[in-house]
Amino acid sequence: MTPLLSGIRVIDITSIVLGPFAGQVLADLGAEVIKIEPPAGELSRSVHPVSQAGDSAMFVNNNRNKKSVAVNLKSAEGKDVLRRLIASADVLLHNMRVDAINRLGFGFEAVKAINPRIIYCSAIGFGQDGPYRDRPAFDDVIQAASGLAMLPTHAGGDPAYVPSVVADKVAALYASYGILAAIAGQARGQVEAVEVEVPMFEALVGFLLNEHLAAATFSEAPEGAGYHRLFSRNRKPYRTSDGWVAALPYTGEQWRRILVEIGREDVTREPWFENAGARSQRVDLLYGYLAAAVLDRPTQEWLDTFERLDIPYSKVNDLDDLLADPHLEAVGFFAPGGQAAIGAQRALRQPVVFRGPKPAPDRPAPAVGGDTASILTELGFSREEVERLHRDGAIGRTQEDDA
Repeated sequence: MTPLLSGIRVIDITSIVLGPFAGQVLADLGAEVIKIEPPAGELSRSVHPVSQAGDSAMFVNNNRNKKSVAVNLKSAEGKDVLRRLIASADVLLHNMRVDAINRLGFGFEAVKAINPRIIYCSAIGFGQDGPYRDRPAFDDVIQAASGLAMLPTHAGGDPAYVPSVVADKVAALYASYGILAAIAGQARGQVEAVEVEVPMFEALVGFLLNEHLAAATFSEAPEGAGYHRLFSRNRKPYRTSDGWVAALPYTGEQWRRILVEIGREDVTREPWFENAGARSQRVDLLYGYLAAAVLDRPTQEWLDTFERLDIPYSKVNDLDDLLADPHLEAVGFFAPGGQAAIGAQRALRQPVVFRGPKPAPDRPAPAVGGDTASILTELGFSREEVERLHRDGAIGRTQEDDA
């Protein structure tokens, strides 16, 4: 944890990945993030695999450095607890559908009435100004809607989902920077509440079309939208004599060096070779020359060759290979930190490094309601009131109760 956001309180009413990942980014930066969960805990706590102690890997990897308050928001008293929390907060983050949170009584206008300076972030499926506004949305649906699932067809494959919840995580990063921008704006004199809307659909479309809008930026391009270098059928990991390798000659000089290496110096004498635009139009041909040549040598020899020629390269890692990667080991990427307290052998370090601020110890992902009693006491509830709220079902049992 790097305590750059120390003093900022975030109310995190989110579940699964999109909202929790965004909240964890803020928590990693030192904000006090209070996760609001139903008394039984949020859904991702039960997603396989789960540790012997009952901690889900998905939950652990998206909720470190947070506190947990277990509240029944279907009860009037539970809603009152949330109102008191909102009054004490700087940010509210949710990933419910807008109509659902409005029905619950915590839409933007209602929350603004409680706290006129609130930063209110809705991480949702579709923007509220369009006809899709009320659709439910999950990662696979957004991959399909955004065009991501169709990208493999441009290289001759079938439509496919990326085997990662990429839409959730991209939208989470947009939500994080939207909240940070609002915090910065208020620090410079913005005194009104700020509503931040982060739609997954628009976020992933913007992310993909950054390069793929291409010629459509200027006109109705005959070839259609798309950065066509990426559609080359030969743009893929190359099979070696004993495995796979990745390489990307990009500049003219890099292509010259590798073509000489593989015995295709003749290509460098073609009239089009010296022109970057003409070369890019023939990139599938160039990738094909490299793919054919790579078959003749083992992987390690190619890795050494690309290193010698200063060509961007990598071995082609599987997920398990990353766990023993020497670079990740050197930077302490998987050090369990505070998560060791709940039995984790590995955790995922915040990849952004801040040199200067003194880091603080990480908190492990919280137990369900693990901070309910202490936070309610801070808000002015007496111990007797906390016990009554628990008996009435407005809050869940906490570790503090058990202690």
